[in-house]
Amino acid sequence: MRTMPVGRLLFTMALPLALSMLVQALYNVVDSYFVSLVSTDAVTALSFAFPIQNLQIGCATGIAVGMNSLLSKSLGEGNQKQANRAAGNGIMLTMVLVAAFMLFGFFGTKPYYSVFGANERTTAYGISYTTICTVFTLGIFVEVLGERLLQASGRTVYTLFTQGTGAVLNIILDPLFILGTEGLSQMFGINIPFYIPRMEVAGAAVATVIGQWVAAIMAVIFNLTKNHDVQFALKYFKPQKDIIKKILAVGVPSMIMMAIGSIMNFCMNQIFMGFAPTYGQTPATVFGIYFRLQSFFLMPLFGINNASISIVAYNYGARQPDRITKTLKYALGAAMTIMLVGLTVFQTIPDVLMGIFGSSEDAASQDLVKFGISALRIVSLHFPIAAVGIALGASFQALGNGIYSTITSLCRQLVVLVPAAYLLSLTGTVDAVWWSFPLAEIVSSVLTVIFFCRIYKRKVKTL
Repeated sequence: MRTMPVGRLLFTMALPLALSMLVQALYNVVDSYFVSLVSTDAVTALSFAFPIQNLQIGCATGIAVGMNSLLSKSLGEGNQKQANRAAGNGIMLTMVLVAAFMLFGFFGTKPYYSVFGANERTTAYGISYTTICTVFTLGIFVEVLGERLLQASGRTVYTLFTQGTGAVLNIILDPLFILGTEGLSQMFGINIPFYIPRMEVAGAAVATVIGQWVAAIMAVIFNLTKNHDVQFALKYFKPQKDIIKKILAVGVPSMIMMAIGSIMNFCMNQIFMGFAPTYGQTPATVFGIYFRLQSFFLMPLFGINNASISIVAYNYGARQPDRITKTLKYALGAAMTIMLVGLTVFQTIPDVLMGIFGSSEDAASQDLVKFGISALRIVSLHFPIAAVGIALGASFQALGNGIYSTITSLCRQLVVLVPAAYLLSLTGTVDAVWWSFPLAEIVSSVLTVIFFCRIYKRKVKTL
């Protein structure tokens, strides 16, 4: 973290993260593909479940990022005791959030789905899926926290095994639990010597939870056996006001950003459901599919982002401004490359991408492909702009100014996007709504550049 050439360090730390998150993105698409074999209603149910899943990951990541930032800074300063306390208090805060999501799983899923006004099948699918994912939410929280502990000390290669194993297991189990052994045997023409019933959308949730729990167990084992930079003891789990305050100072803005994403997703689903009298649930289904397809490019980008946060935070504590600047330059170059590839793919083969989820001859699938082609081409125009905002925004969290991330995220996902989408929906044209995404990204990126220049001048140049 202190001496390795920055380019090689970022590549070494980011590659395992990017690859493992790419496997996660592949899982999202495979999950949606097998669910689409059930019905388009089932795919729509996953679209409505996305805000809750996003909030789960956001809360888990928020505490983990806050802990990660303090832990990396403490290790850079040589303050081992504070590093241990950061880890212990981070784990304690995580357990509190786990309890909150479990309560939502038991009591909140039915009221949540009643808001959308979807048909009975979509609502039933969504309730079963979300209930399973939230009641057994401990897996995703432990997985994320354990992986961030490994990242904070530069051991990102182990996260490749945790995330990769969880996602691959998920991919394998998805068709087995969604279609059952009989459906899988008919689909692939093979004999399966054991029996699993067809669980449809609930099966997708079961596969998701199993993958998360296996990854969580691996993350715990790796931390206990390989992560020697952090000592785990009961005395470090004792809540300490100063440590919690520092974790939340970075973590809460990160959680708010993800919560903003969930609120945005919820509002956009409401806007797209406004077209239901004319187009049914298809626009909302396309919206959910778009989010899964874009993850192929955003997830690796977030892997680079997470690696750069650890490097920048460590070198800020070690007072090495040149390494901070180089890290951000390399991260920006990598982000731009990834998003330009994404732009090219979405512009050239949107029909192939949407055909994965709507290749049959029925009218609903044909509408899905038609609406999806137009949506992917319009929305992907903001990809290169997003690369700038995401890459530079990593410095906000790493340098302890998470509030800047909150402001830019608010503009991207709520202040600009949702009002623009609503106003454009008044035209009565679904395609018009998608233009709100490039518009919101432009505003957010301009703010990101302004904030970055300010924080760089105040915190990096003065080192």
